[in-house]
Formats: sequence, structure tokens, C-alpha cells
Amino acid sequence: MVLASGPEQVNHRERQRAITIQVTPPPELPLETAMEMIQTAIVRPLIDGGELEGGLYQVNLAGTADKLRATWRALRWNFALALLITYLLMAALFESWIYPLVVIASVPLGTVGGVAGLWLLNRFVLLPLDVITMLGFVILVRTVVNNPILIVEQTLIHMREEGKPLREAILESLRNRIRPIFMTTTTTVFGLVPLVLVPGTGSEVYRGLGAVVLGGLLTSTLVTLVVVPSLLGVAVEWREGLGRALRRALRREEAPAARPAAPERDQDPAAARR
Repeated sequence: MVLASGPEQVNHRERQRAITIQVTPPPELPLETAMEMIQTAIVRPLIDGGELEGGLYQVNLAGTADKLRATWRALRWNFALALLITYLLMAALFESWIYPLVVIASVPLGTVGGVAGLWLLNRFVLLPLDVITMLGFVILVRTVVNNPILIVEQTLIHMREEGKPLREAILESLRNRIRPIFMTTTTTVFGLVPLVLVPGTGSEVYRGLGAVVLGGLLTSTLVTLVVVPSLLGVAVEWREGLGRALRRALRREEAPAARPAAPERDQDPAAARR
């Protein structure tokens, strides 16, 4: 018999013996980067070397790393659900399935602005991408679409109720709606600037969310005034062209049925002579 030292306690995880190694990355290193380094430098060599074959040993990342993956999965579906609900509401508002796509096209512009705002803030202050910051992208979906909705709705009003042509209706809607768009954007920006640039006690938690919404709102407002009218013009022309093509196809189908039948010839020669 050989005497040797052993562990003071045996931990189990899901009814399997487990050994926990706690790794705390430095504050300046993002958690996702640390997870990638552990997978590349530790886990992958063990798998390639065959040391984890047979199912006797497993390596799992748990704790904050596991919560980060779960949060990414949850927010990904929440972001898609927010887009779907916004699209359905606008489809009911515009009474069309095409015009809401013009508004939804402004969401990627706002997302790019949110990423740029967060990156710019991290150049001066270290701010990790936590759950609340990622929630800012979900909030950004509803915030960014406000300005395009004003432009599209006003353009449709000019076209449907006043009978104006497409180009004139778009220009008139921009003249009518540019003031409320800038007023709304300015008030929101001035409300978020103190949170992002001059945070107080306890406001550091929402600083990333403010940077995302601020950057996305500024970018989408400036780009929306150029991109949305152009996309709206293309959508209206495409819709009208599709409607004309469908009407021509229906007329071609109805034409043979509406054509009068030729009178039958009298087969009796005597009747023909008479």
C-alpha cells in the first residue's frame, strides 16, 4: 500500500466528477477574446492530441463565459423578433408589404452607427460589451425607424390624397418632415450626451447603451435623409411596374374569353342558295 495525498473534496457537475479552474482575464482583455485564446491554446491542442478521446474527459467553459454565449443567443432572437414586430406594424400602417422594407433598410445603418459609437468611446474609456450594452442594439431598432416612417408616410399621403407625382411627393415630404426629424434627434442627442461623456455615480452601467443609441441615431438620421427617399422612389416605381405587368397579364387572359364566337355555317346547300 502506498500513501499519497488526495483532494479534500470531490466536486461533481451533472453527476460527473469535475475539476474547476478559474481564469480571470485582465480588465483590458474582452471576455470573448479570452475565450477564443483558451480554446486555441488549451482546448484545441488537447482535442487534436487525442487526450480527450473515449468520453472520459471533457472541457467545458462555464460561469461568465457560459452566460455570455447564452446572452448572445437570447439577444439574437430578440433582435429578430423586434424587426419582425416592427415590420408587421408598418405593414398595417402603410397598407403595403413593400414600403416597410424601405424603413427596415435603415436598421443596418443604425447598427453600424451603434458599433462605431461604442468603438469610439472605447478609444478613450474601456467599456466592455456587456448585456446592457447589447440590449442597446435591440432598443436601436425602434429608435432608428422613427424618421424613415415620417418620410414614407408623408410621401404616401401626398401621392394618394393629393395626387402628386412621385418625385414631387418625396421632395415635399422632406421639406415638411425635416424640421420634426431634426427636433426629435436633437433632443434625444442632448439627453444622451451627458450620460456618455459626463457620467455620474452609478451611470457607468448604462454608458455603453447610451453610446450605442447615440451613435446609431446620429448615423441613421444623416444617412436616412439621402438613402430612404432614393429607396422609396425605387420601391414605388417597382410596385407600379409590377401592377402594370399583372394588369396586362390579366387582360391577355380575359381577351380570348371575351372574343365573340364566329357564327356557324349553314351546312344545307339549299338553304344557302335561298
